[in-house]
Amino acid sequence: METKVSYETELNTHIQCERAAVKLQNNVGKLLYDKGIELVFFRHHLTDITISEILNLHEYAKKVVNCPVDVFTTSEIAESLCGLDLAPAKLDIGKLSYEWLQEKKEYNSKKEFINQKLNGFDELSHSVEPRDVVLYGFGRIGRLAARELIKQAGKGQQLRLRAIVTRSNSDDTIIKRAALLKNDSVHGAFKGSVIEDLENKTLLINGQIVQMISANKPEDVNYTEYGINNALVIDNTGVYTTKEELGRHLKSKGVSKVLLTAPGKEIPNIVYGINHFDLDVENLNIYSAASCTTNAISPILKTVNDSFNVVKGHIETVHAYTNDQNLLDNMHKKPRRGRSAAINMVITSTGAGKAVTKVIPSLKDKLTANAVRVPTPNGSLAIISLELDKQTSIESINAVIKNAALKGDMVNQIYYSIDPELVSNDIIGNTCCAVFDSNATLVSNDGKNVVLYTWYDNEFGYTKQVIRLAKYISGVRRLHYY
Repeated sequence: METKVSYETELNTHIQCERAAVKLQNNVGKLLYDKGIELVFFRHHLTDITISEILNLHEYAKKVVNCPVDVFTTSEIAESLCGLDLAPAKLDIGKLSYEWLQEKKEYNSKKEFINQKLNGFDELSHSVEPRDVVLYGFGRIGRLAARELIKQAGKGQQLRLRAIVTRSNSDDTIIKRAALLKNDSVHGAFKGSVIEDLENKTLLINGQIVQMISANKPEDVNYTEYGINNALVIDNTGVYTTKEELGRHLKSKGVSKVLLTAPGKEIPNIVYGINHFDLDVENLNIYSAASCTTNAISPILKTVNDSFNVVKGHIETVHAYTNDQNLLDNMHKKPRRGRSAAINMVITSTGAGKAVTKVIPSLKDKLTANAVRVPTPNGSLAIISLELDKQTSIESINAVIKNAALKGDMVNQIYYSIDPELVSNDIIGNTCCAVFDSNATLVSNDGKNVVLYTWYDNEFGYTKQVIRLAKYISGVRRLHYY
């Protein structure tokens, strides 16, 4: 009988938690669409997730963040937010809920607490004018960027996807592009509607009209003809990488800024969260979001270098194969890349070692780098071997990185994982550009040589960084609390 009582008690408790999670989920949607307020839970998105995932995030808060928060409190805080006149913002409800549990004796009500924490978030004091965005090219990064931009509809919209430019906009091409947007072998089906309007050469994506434009040259398009003005062009073709080449976009009517989703030459190479702070966004109009690998290793390297001072090091990336490689052995201009990507590990070069010094100048001449392409379609690993000026331990260096990920400046860049079974498939879809594998850290006996393992979704994690940078250079960053 005791077992039965225990079973029923646990089940009923779980059902009550699910009810609270459903209530939280409803308020997440209400805040997003009515007020433009995006709720996250210790950096994790709360939109488009299941009730079970919401409850698992609360377990994550207990085990990793060390901030035990129950779903009932989280739901109550969300409901309180619904009753306030707040400007469009991004709020960490996990942090707010934990602070309420710790400090509630100091306040007369939840409303008083929230008003104190979100002082200056009133709607009248802050507004954002959405910026038009054009995707030039529609490959792997372009389609993921489109998905992310479309998600941001509503009152708090910051970037509006207005057009996609490809070499052809024939009916067959538009249908095929739409199909590739809807379906993805790595990232799964798009959770929305995509309707082709062949007569008007547009796609209707979740109610948003996106013009499909044909062009062979960046300067050939007059975007104002489509009602597009002051637009940011995100060039994800990889064809144009120099300042002069990318400047051709600025000759098009309706374009004011250009962002390259690859390493660029003669232009600022930016890893958001690392070196974007000093950008002169008023006067600069061409930027590079660097590479996926540079975005993955820079947050870890900066965190470690700031605390322990890197003497020298080597970075080996175990990288998923890309469209640049051949499925079967064939001609290729670069050594080894012509061999079949599907059945071979392929040693190749990477510019990440040099590129990271543009982002973190203090590491100049201290790093070497190489890469091995492996037969996986997505999900990569950076093995960072460093000699440090200061002694450390596994516990110490892990603690430094954990603090940066959870409380420091890298909350959007570093995901701190404690999963002992972590493999490459597990990090696909992670919003951070660096997933730090804490269980894999190695430190030498003298405490001055360390090996750090950082996973990264070389497609989605990088795309999130591109979008963050796009918002910053466009001047449409929302208020945030996390």
